[in-house]
Amino acid sequence: MGKLDGKVAIVTGASRGVGRAVALALARAGADIVLAAKTVSPHPKLPGTLGTVAAEVSALGRRAFPVQTDVRDPDQIEAMVAAAASTFGRVDILVNNAGAAWWHGIDETPANKWNLVMEVNARGPFLCARAALPHLKRAGGGHIVNMSPPLKAEMAAGKIAYMISKFGMTLLTHGLAEETRADNIAVHSLWPVTLIESYATINLGLGEAKDWRKADILADATLALVARSPSLSSGKAWLDEDILREVGVTDFAKYACVPGSEPLAIPW
Repeated sequence: MGKLDGKVAIVTGASRGVGRAVALALARAGADIVLAAKTVSPHPKLPGTLGTVAAEVSALGRRAFPVQTDVRDPDQIEAMVAAAASTFGRVDILVNNAGAAWWHGIDETPANKWNLVMEVNARGPFLCARAALPHLKRAGGGHIVNMSPPLKAEMAAGKIAYMISKFGMTLLTHGLAEETRADNIAVHSLWPVTLIESYATINLGLGEAKDWRKADILADATLALVARSPSLSSGKAWLDEDILREVGVTDFAKYACVPGSEPLAIPW
């Protein structure tokens, strides 16, 4: 029996990177997976589509339901969640992973980039949570995981728009945790201790392979959060190592992209 047998999880940004890793980790634990992302056709510069990840989930013996979704569009979000609930009969887990990165100072941040990070990183998770809540309540409770950091204002310098959007996700965690505590719904934020291998990291020029950990560490940390009872903790912004230590993981070397390397820590 898997830890998540009988559960249904929605993962946004699921066509590659962290979203793909999370979807596969939850599927290995027994969950059926709703894959929400924009990419349905191969991208010339970005590998992975909803179809390829759906095939990987199916190969693990779990049901996959890919839904093309732009989290900037409220109607698409509502339709995706409604279709998920109709297909599987329930929703137990929502992972708000879809993200937009723009690590630049204010003088290099035009209005359209501000709008992009706000709509994807802050507004999207709010809308996804709002759409999923009735189904989580109907299922008797569950988990929402937002990929966002602990609040630390000094981290905003040099990437103000991005950090405002990410801190917005974390405020969603803190506020919604209190609103849903009586409904047995736990809301968590999760953030890596080190840089994670992803196309955002690569495209932003944030180091090289020896500086990164695999996305698997965030996937395992997500599983550790959603496999526990919602009553155990809610409203906390976790670092990946902290929740993994809590469930007995002490060897983080296995997550290094380059064996034996020391991945670059984020000063959180």
